Amino acid sequence: MRKIVLMMSVSLDGYIEGPHREIDWHRVDAELHRHFNEEISRFGALLDGRVTHELMAAYWPTADQDPASTPTEAEFAGIWRDIPKIVYSRTLERADWNTTVVRDVVPEEVQALKEQPGGDLGLGGADLAAAFLRHDLIDEFRIYVHPVLIGAGKPLFPQADALTELQLTETRTFGNGVVLLRYERVPAGQV
Repeated sequence: MRKIVLMMSVSLDGYIEGPHREIDWHRVDAELHRHFNEEISRFGALLDGRVTHELMAAYWPTADQDPASTPTEAEFAGIWRDIPKIVYSRTLERADWNTTVVRDVVPEEVQALKEQPGGDLGLGGADLAAAFLRHDLIDEFRIYVHPVLIGAGKPLFPQADALTELQLTETRTFGNGVVLLRYERVPAGQV
């Protein structure tokens, strides 16, 4: 069965974006970008909220036509265009680039997606991740901690009333100081 994999970059103090939605503090160099290309190309689909999707759709569909794009960026443009995408939005009427719009996170529908053949499902966006967490739908967390403190902004995880047990399955330090922390859910009763 496919897994739902939350893959997000955060500052050391736990924010995914600054107070004005800025992400210019991300430390994505060639090594990290190649890693992202490899990981994302293995996914069977990307699950994003509207804001994340619109941010990606504003740049990646034609990034490989920009003479300033690196080969790694051009490669990602093709990966992003080709991969099936599901955008969760109550306001978006339609979306291009191999994208399906879904109105709400319905656990039974997500379970049906997981039962389909193909690669794991990459989850992006803090608001959507919060909805998936409320429904206990995230199987794996790939958190990329960037070596910066930004002091304020949007946190990755909302406050919660329940404990979520995780098991560390991988760490990796990139040359630019970004650290991947990869965790999987601990099945109930195995703590």
